[in-house]
Amino acid sequence: MPLPFVQKTELFDNPVIGITMGDPLGIGPEILVKALYGFALHHECLPVVIGDPDTLQAALSRFSIPLRIHRIDHPKQGEKDPGYLNLLAASSLKLDMSSRMSMTSSIGRAMADYIYTGIDLALSRQIDALVTGPITKTGLKMAGSRFHGHTELIAHRTGTRKFAMMLAGQTLKVVLVTIHIPLARVPETLTREKILEIIHLTCTDLKTRFNIKSPRLAVAGLNPHAGEDGLFGNEEQQIIAPAVKAAQKQGLDIQGPLPPDTVFNHAIKTGCDAVVCMYHDQGLIPFKLIHFKDGVNVTLGLPIVRTSVDHGTAYDIAWKGCADPASLVAAVKMAVFQARNRTGREPMAHE
Repeated sequence: MPLPFVQKTELFDNPVIGITMGDPLGIGPEILVKALYGFALHHECLPVVIGDPDTLQAALSRFSIPLRIHRIDHPKQGEKDPGYLNLLAASSLKLDMSSRMSMTSSIGRAMADYIYTGIDLALSRQIDALVTGPITKTGLKMAGSRFHGHTELIAHRTGTRKFAMMLAGQTLKVVLVTIHIPLARVPETLTREKILEIIHLTCTDLKTRFNIKSPRLAVAGLNPHAGEDGLFGNEEQQIIAPAVKAAQKQGLDIQGPLPPDTVFNHAIKTGCDAVVCMYHDQGLIPFKLIHFKDGVNVTLGLPIVRTSVDHGTAYDIAWKGCADPASLVAAVKMAVFQARNRTGREPMAHE
């Protein structure tokens, strides 16, 4: 059974941030060692990596990163010295990274084990927040997982029934009502209750994790022109608008449903704190146009703080030295920011 979220009794000066390595075959190991070496993250937190020792040593050697791996059994043993990579080993893969490899069930299980280990450390308050590296859904499936990605897996492991995916940046934040389902199933999946639930989750976590006292939200319609009074669909009239009105009656500052092709421009210009979107690509296409390098994936509603990169494993450039760690750096900094808010420390200005 997952442990309840309780106040940690013993803290380092800075939050302890667990970081999973992600898929060993993807860009996760590269962006991880680059992020820990070149961006002064040790000044803001104590990073603890959960991953594979040989794979990380291979990444350090391949990309000429002068960090020393410090093997630990508990986050308390972590070195604050920025010259060390604190590692909780959760696999022993013995991969030959000099040749192109394909995903296997054992690699997939290791990838999943990094996540499970990080979740359990966060639930037991041995770390203050969890940052997850990029994974492949194929690897999870080969490992026997029934989940399509991090969000659903973490929600299940933490016993969370109400959760949502947010993609967050300085300019735009989007939250998804439906996540990893076929586009054809979106209309039948939308309900007034589900949309209202996502609205409440968004407002709550904007207050408690982003330090926004009075959140302002915009809600996107599903159909072109937000249905045009039923001409292009009736989901707005029958489902989305009633949810928005119910939220307004409960005192929330929220607008919608607004036409999907203008809602993001409207939100940015009017200072809305987040846009609630009906399906995955509706929110991620505009978000990644603006925050392709520095976007952060945040899971709302969890009893732990969890952030992630907003990109995939990028096999086409993996282990070639050209992967950009910007999203991982942003995810770590946002985890620090949220951990400080959740643990009662002085809130930091998120950059």
